[in-house]
Amino acid sequence: MKRLALLLGWILSLLAPAACKKAPEPAAPAERPGIYVVGIFQSVDSPTADEVRKGILQAFNDSGLRDGENVRVRIRIANGDISEVQRIAREFVEEKVDLVIPLSTQCLQAALIAGRSTPIVFGSVATPFLVGAGRTPDDHLSYVTGVASTGPVRQAVKLIHEVLPGARRLGTLWTPSEVNSEYYLDLAQEAAAELGLEIVAIPVASAQEIPQSAQILVNAKVDVLFPISDNTINTSFDALGRAAEENRLPLFAVFLRSVEFGACAAVGYDFHDMGYKTGQVALRVKNGESPARIPIQFMTDVKVALNLAAAEKQGVVFPKEILARAVKIIRPAPGTGPAGDSASRR
Repeated sequence: MKRLALLLGWILSLLAPAACKKAPEPAAPAERPGIYVVGIFQSVDSPTADEVRKGILQAFNDSGLRDGENVRVRIRIANGDISEVQRIAREFVEEKVDLVIPLSTQCLQAALIAGRSTPIVFGSVATPFLVGAGRTPDDHLSYVTGVASTGPVRQAVKLIHEVLPGARRLGTLWTPSEVNSEYYLDLAQEAAAELGLEIVAIPVASAQEIPQSAQILVNAKVDVLFPISDNTINTSFDALGRAAEENRLPLFAVFLRSVEFGACAAVGYDFHDMGYKTGQVALRVKNGESPARIPIQFMTDVKVALNLAAAEKQGVVFPKEILARAVKIIRPAPGTGPAGDSASRR
């Protein structure tokens, strides 16, 4: 009896690990012979990354590519899980896709680690050189190219100083687990120092920490909320919009669509245009051009967007010259109050 119990225990010990494992995911569907397969993946489902992806698909569509007909596009989103980012990158290599398009610094890093046999065209990456994609736009890994999205942080800090010359303390949130976030924080601190401004930085580990961390900045008596643009913070930017409104505190950002989520002003690039440019590079690779011969490209067209409704709630009035520079202006609903033209606050 004792021997039987030991035998049963041994069998159960062998079965237990297998029972705990996740069921294997179904294999990717077989493609028609000769169809070109593109794997696009994002760290998170964020407004910026989504716009880039839409721009890529628009470029494909405009060139005559139709998903399921003459190209197969596989889209994966890691939902902020770095281990999932790495798994997706390995999965694309195992599936032998023809081209990988990573849409964040984390995704590019994972794609580089996953293998060197698959061409990579990245988009929405703060600076590809931080993760070893190359040293200069022309001196990069032979199987990698793409479109960098180095944010116009310096221009954003200058805009804050122009609109609110009395502001001295800029409160920011950043994500230590994202190398791009730390890079942007360094840029913000350098730009602020040049203008005699102080950056008060609070790190966050997840989007759930954003409301509490924003309140810490409010309690620290900062003059402006100026969060770093990264995957974690952009996914929950509306929480910062609520904090700015509740505390009558100006909120500036470095991605244009932030004005839709509560920022009174934003300086940045059109992420749909960035995606379209990425898609055009991807098409060159698909058509046989080697990534080694395509320089890494950068966005250069810096734009300004304003939300006058949010500005009224945050105590900000924009000068006429700033209004004239804006490519997008969200105005208050009729009857909710006038929007002035001279710069002032409180």
